[in-house]
Amino acid sequence: MDKGVIQAIKEKLDIADIVRRYVELKPVSGRWMGACPFHQETKPSMSVNSEEGFFYCFGCQASGDVFDFYSRINGLDFSETLEQLAAEAGIELKPGKVDPDAAKRSSERRIITEMHEISASYFSRMLEMREGRSAREYLLKRGINSEIIEKFRLGYSSDDWQGLQNFLVSKKYTIDHAVKGGLLSKNDRGRTYDRFRGRLIFPIQSLSGKIIAFGGRIIIEGEPKYLNSSDTPIYKKGDHLYGLSQARTTIARTKKALLTEGYMDVLSLHQFGYTNACGVLGTALTPDQVKRLSGFCSRVDLVFDGDSAGMKAALRSAEMILAQGVACGVVVLPDGEDVDSILQTKGAEGFQKFLDEARDGLDFCIATLKAGHAPKEIMAWAEKFISHLSTDALKAFYLPKLASGLGVAEIGLRSVLSGSGASASIEKKSERQSGLRIVPVGSHENDDKYFLRFAVRHPEFVQELFERGVSQVLSSHWGKKLWSKIAAHSGEDILPYLDNSEKSFWTGCRMQPSLEGDELSNEWRHLCRVIAKKRFSVGRKQLMDALRQAQAQGDRERVEAYLKALNDSVWRDDEQH
Repeated sequence: MDKGVIQAIKEKLDIADIVRRYVELKPVSGRWMGACPFHQETKPSMSVNSEEGFFYCFGCQASGDVFDFYSRINGLDFSETLEQLAAEAGIELKPGKVDPDAAKRSSERRIITEMHEISASYFSRMLEMREGRSAREYLLKRGINSEIIEKFRLGYSSDDWQGLQNFLVSKKYTIDHAVKGGLLSKNDRGRTYDRFRGRLIFPIQSLSGKIIAFGGRIIIEGEPKYLNSSDTPIYKKGDHLYGLSQARTTIARTKKALLTEGYMDVLSLHQFGYTNACGVLGTALTPDQVKRLSGFCSRVDLVFDGDSAGMKAALRSAEMILAQGVACGVVVLPDGEDVDSILQTKGAEGFQKFLDEARDGLDFCIATLKAGHAPKEIMAWAEKFISHLSTDALKAFYLPKLASGLGVAEIGLRSVLSGSGASASIEKKSERQSGLRIVPVGSHENDDKYFLRFAVRHPEFVQELFERGVSQVLSSHWGKKLWSKIAAHSGEDILPYLDNSEKSFWTGCRMQPSLEGDELSNEWRHLCRVIAKKRFSVGRKQLMDALRQAQAQGDRERVEAYLKALNDSVWRDDEQH
C-alpha cells in the first residue's frame, strides 16, 4: 500500500478522537491521558499525542499510531483496518502497483466472504422451511427464542449432499472457491459435496460483522456432534471467538466478559441478559483469542462445564488470561451441569449466584494444582507461569501472590525462578523498594539504546549523528536495524516502518521531554565524545586483529606497520570531537 495513502488517512483522522471511542481521555500537559484498554488498569497510564499521532502506555508498553490502536482494539488485520479508517476519512482506496498474486488473493478473499454471506442467508431460509422443522423444534426445546435466532442469524442445512453447492453455482460462484472457502468438501475421487448437512448452523462473524465461518450441530443422529469450518483464506479458528461481534459493545462498556465453551451456552447467556458472553470455537483457548478479547475488557470470567475436562480447560485458560494482565474469575459449576442447564432450570438469578461466587483465577489455578499434582510439577508450573507473563510489572505483581498461595517463602521462590528469566524484573522491584539506585534500560553508554534514545528525542541531530559514524558503535542487530530506519526516514512519519518492539521504544522515547539549553549542549558534547572514544576502541581492536594475523603469517613488514599505527593511535581526552 502506498505510504501516501496511510499519511493522508492520518492527516484526516485525529488519533485522540479514535481512542476516545473506547477510552475516557483527559487533557494533561498538552496530551491526553486515559486508562489503557490493553491491560488491567484503572488509573490513566496511556498517553495519546495528537500532534505526533501516536499512543503509548507506561504500564504495558502498548504503542503505535492510529492504525495500531484501531486494529488492536478491534482485533482486525491491517487490510481491514485500512479499509475501515479510509472509509471514515473519506479516502478512496485505489489499487496501486501490486504483484498479481496479491491482487488474486485479495479478490479471492472478497469472493469467499460474499459466498459466506449468501450461504448464511440460504441456511436462514432453510431453517424457516419444511426441511428445518427438526431444527426449529430443537431450538424450541432448548428455550431459544426468535430474537436470539435473528440476532445470531441461526440457520439449518438439509440432508441434501448438494443443496448448498447447487445454490452457490446458481449464483455464479465456482466450486473451486466454495471448496477453498470451506463451504464444500472434496473426496479422494474428486467428488464435491456440502460440508454441513442435517445440522443447526451457527454463523461465525468477524469483529466487523462479516460472516467468515460456520459451526454446525447435528440434529437427528450422526458424528461428529459438532462440526466447524476449517481454516480458510478468511478464517483462522484460533483467532476468533463465537459471539464476540454481538458481545463487543457490552464488553467494552462494562470492561467484563463471560467466556464459555459451547454455542448454545453463548445463546442462552445472551437470552438471559448476559450480553457480554462469547465462546471458544471447538478448540482450546489460544493466546491470540485472549489478546483479542483483552482489547475490550479488564476482567474475564470463565464459565466452563463442571466436569474434569471443563476444569482442565479452565486451568489452561486462566493461565493465559492472567498472563495478559487481565483479571480472571472461574465460575465453578456442579459436575454434570452446564451454563444452559442452569439458566433454563434456575434462571438468571440462579446463575448469578454462581457468578458472584467466582473464584479468583490464580487461586483456582493453585488450588487445582495442589489437589492433584506432585510438588515438582507444581513448581514447574509456577516457573512456566511467571515466565509467560507479558510484562516485568506483572511478574513482580504475581510473585508474592504465587509464593503465598503455594505456601513457600517469597525469597525462596525467587531463587528457584532465577533461571527462568523472571527473577531479573523481580530483583529490580526489590531494589526500587529498598531505595537502591536503578539505571534505566538503555541509559548506559555501552547500550545501543543510549544513542538511539537521543536520536529519537532530538531528531534534529540525526544527520550529524550519521556523519559522526554512530552506526559504527552500535553493537546489536536490533540497534543497527532501528538506526537504519531512523536515518532513512528522518523528518517523516516513521511509525509505519517500525515493528512492535521498535514502536514501543520510539514512542516511549518521544514521551520523554526534550533536553534544552545548557543541558542539551552538555549531553551532545558528551555523546559525541562517547562515539569518538568507541570508534577509537573499535579501530584499535581492528589493528590488533590485523597485527595478530600478520604475526601468524610471519609478515614482518606488515607487523611493523601495524605496531607503528598502534603506537601512533593514542586516545587524548582533550581532543575536540
